Amino acid sequence: MSADILDRVDDLAGSGRTPRVTVVQSSPDVGLDRFAGWLADLDVRVVRADLGEPLPGPTDVGDGLVVLGGQMSAHDDATAPWLPGLRDLLAVVSATDVPALGICLGAQLLAVARGGRVEVDAPPGREAGVVEVRWRPEAEQDALLGALVARAGRSSRQPSMHADAVVDLPRGAVWLASSATYPFQAFRIGSAWGVQFHPEASPQTLVAWAGTHDDTDTAAVAASAHEHDAEVAATGEAVARAFADRVRARAGAPAVA
Repeated sequence: MSADILDRVDDLAGSGRTPRVTVVQSSPDVGLDRFAGWLADLDVRVVRADLGEPLPGPTDVGDGLVVLGGQMSAHDDATAPWLPGLRDLLAVVSATDVPALGICLGAQLLAVARGGRVEVDAPPGREAGVVEVRWRPEAEQDALLGALVARAGRSSRQPSMHADAVVDLPRGAVWLASSATYPFQAFRIGSAWGVQFHPEASPQTLVAWAGTHDDTDTAAVAASAHEHDAEVAATGEAVARAFADRVRARAGAPAVA
């Protein structure tokens, strides 16, 4: 990666303006959901890659980058021809000081972009509904997850809907969380975080996703989503607010109380 790219990305930070975040969406049914409200004090610009909108270059993402989930796999370049460019974007941005967050497919793309490995239709099967995510000691002081872990303790419930999984972390990544089914639920590499779960997902969204998969008990997903919604919403908001704080810090903007 050239020093010129890094310098140009660094030049994006400024003061006296609303920090800007680029969000890349890869499927029509996997949007910002609750994050739209929790990031409302930022200048959020959504790129609909699934509709053919071009990806930004690494110097054009602004002060932060969010890569959402999707119905395709991290290797499905024929179906989603923007994925190679998105992997390249994550590789570059994660090596700068621009905060990035990959969710589900976004986390898998981040892992592959930095040299990790993702398995399609991993043998444990689909992880669906609200699952227990166990925080590793490394998460306690993490800039994105530390406040959540301090409040939640050793574990918290998170929405999940995936069959593909990260099976090898990139070299140099920090392992932050696991579940009973899949070990790599959260990790950090450079300035980027990947979370296999969906902190942005409302019960309505999670149930809608469940209905698209024949291997999923939609009624059970609905029951767990509604039963644990208060906890899920609180922890999801904590992730969104912490990410926004990292974006504002990078932009030189004051924190929001």
